[in-house]
Amino acid sequence: MTPDELNAALDAMQAAASDDSQKPGLITVQTDEWIDRLSAMQPGRPQTIADGIRIRDIKVAVGAGNETKVLTRAEAGDRGKPYRDLAAV
Repeated sequence: MTPDELNAALDAMQAAASDDSQKPGLITVQTDEWIDRLSAMQPGRPQTIADGIRIRDIKVAVGAGNETKVLTRAEAGDRGKPYRDLAAV
C-alpha cells in the first residue's frame, strides 16, 4: 500500500461512515511496508504513551504478521483507543 492509497482508504472509510463505529479506528501495517513506504507519513513524535504511532491521528499497529489495511472502530475494538477524528492530509 502506498501513502496515497492509505490516504484514499482513510478518506473513503470516513466518508462512508454512518456512525462513529464505522470511522477509521486502526491501521494495521505489515513490517516491510512500514519500513519501505509508510513510516515517512508519521507527522511527529507521540505526545503520550497512549498516542503510540499515528497517521492522520489514527493509531498504527506494525507487525510482521499484520496485513496492511484500515479497520473500523468496531473492528479495532480496544486496539485503536484512544480514538481521534481523522486529521486532514
